Parts: sequence; structure tokens; C-alpha cells
Amino acid sequence: MPLTPLHQVELRLMRTVIAICEAENIDYFLIGGSLLGAIRHHGFIPWDDDIDIGMRRHDYQRFIAVANHHLDPNKFFLQTGASDPDYALSYMKLLDVNTYIEERNNVNNAFKGVFVDIFPFDKIPDDEALRRSQMLHYKLADAAILLKLNYRFVKTPLRNLITKHTPQQLAEVNRYKLEREEYMRLYEQSDSRTYKNLASQYDYEKEIMTYQELTELTTVPFEDIQVKIPSAYDTILTRMYGDYMQLPPSDKRVEKHLNKLIIDNHEIL
Repeated sequence: MPLTPLHQVELRLMRTVIAICEAENIDYFLIGGSLLGAIRHHGFIPWDDDIDIGMRRHDYQRFIAVANHHLDPNKFFLQTGASDPDYALSYMKLLDVNTYIEERNNVNNAFKGVFVDIFPFDKIPDDEALRRSQMLHYKLADAAILLKLNYRFVKTPLRNLITKHTPQQLAEVNRYKLEREEYMRLYEQSDSRTYKNLASQYDYEKEIMTYQELTELTTVPFEDIQVKIPSAYDTILTRMYGDYMQLPPSDKRVEKHLNKLIIDNHEIL
């Protein structure tokens, strides 16, 4: 089946991420629905409309540090809380700047384009109380950032009246961004061998992974390229989805994210 225009752009973005990782000796791996797609569909889940990539924290920070040496700014934008003051999320995106999107349930002033998500996996403690404390502080800071940057689930007339944030407001948001990252990286220097994608939309336990799961990688086909995934993909996917090879009911096979899509000045949606 030929790729949709959206999937073509996303595949180009993933190729770009992989090329940077290979040039800089950075480990990455597919996660979530992209990992599921690689195993069940050997590429995109046909009704999925994003790509999710994971990196351990030190690889994630190295990617941020070196990526712009490889990226043509006329084609790509690495979106982080630092590179886009209006961007509220705790993980980065690589965007195609010659595209434009409007997402369902995500109305904000951040720069917009077709993207791939890149999530950091941070060390977490073994103690359950410490885990709850870390997650609580992370969520409190995250909620404050979303609120202060006027992220909304729906577009309303009031939402359209929101003006640009003042330097003072953005400085306050930046303090919250730094605080949030501190909580994410709280156990970075510990000897813990357990990691979590703290920004995950899944239940807390579902995207906890061991050092072995994140470092023992294998290569599989994804459309017309080769991608890295955890060798323990069966354990990971079973933990996340149960019987992951079973297709969902037809009424659940729907795209989740986009209301509007423009690629190279052509409106697709």
C-alpha cells in the first residue's frame, strides 16, 4: 500500500533522526505505536499519524547538543522548550518546516509542522514512595507550564483572543521548565537500572523499562528503511498492549491527531 503524504514526510524525518544518531553514535529505539507498527505492520500502523522514538537521557541530551550541526534550517526545526519558548511539552520534536498542522485537542502558540516525537527515558528509583514523589512534582510543574502557555484541548473564541506572552511571562515559564527537567533527571547520577518515559501517555507501569531492555537493540524493517528497536520487544509490547498482534475493532482504527495538514503549500486535510 502506498504511503500517505503524511507518512512520507514522517518517514523522511525519521531517516534524518537516524542519520544523525548514526553519525554521532547515539542510541535510539522505537517505542509505543511505532514499535508496534514495526512488528505488526513492518512500518506504519495505517491509521496511526505519528512516530515515537525513545532515547536514554544522556543520548537525548547529546542529540540536542549536536543535531543542529546536521540539520538544514530551511527544512527542519528541532523543537524543545529552549528553542521554542511557546512549546510546553517535556520531550522534543523534529519538525518539517515546509509543512503545517493543526492538531485535535492541542491548541497552542508553539511552532507547528509535521513532526516525530523523541522522548527521554530517565532513571527512576526502586522505592515506590520516591517514584510517586518524583511523578507528582513532575506533573505539577508540567501542569503549570501547560496552563501558563495557554495550551487548550479545544479551540474557543476566547482562545483566539490570547496574545503573545510577555518576556516576564516566558521567564516564569522557563523557571518551571527547568524545575520540571530537574525532577525528570533527579536520579540521573544514581545506580538505578530502571528507566521510565515520564512523559508517557500510558499508565505509569506500562512504560517502565530495564537497562537491559533499553540497551539490547536489534534492527528490523520499517517501510523501506531499517530501524532500531529493543530486542525484548515482545515483553515490552505485551506489557503495553496485551495481545498486540490482534488488530483493534474497525471503529477504533482512526487517526487521532490532525485537523489540518499542509505540505509544501498544498492543503492535504
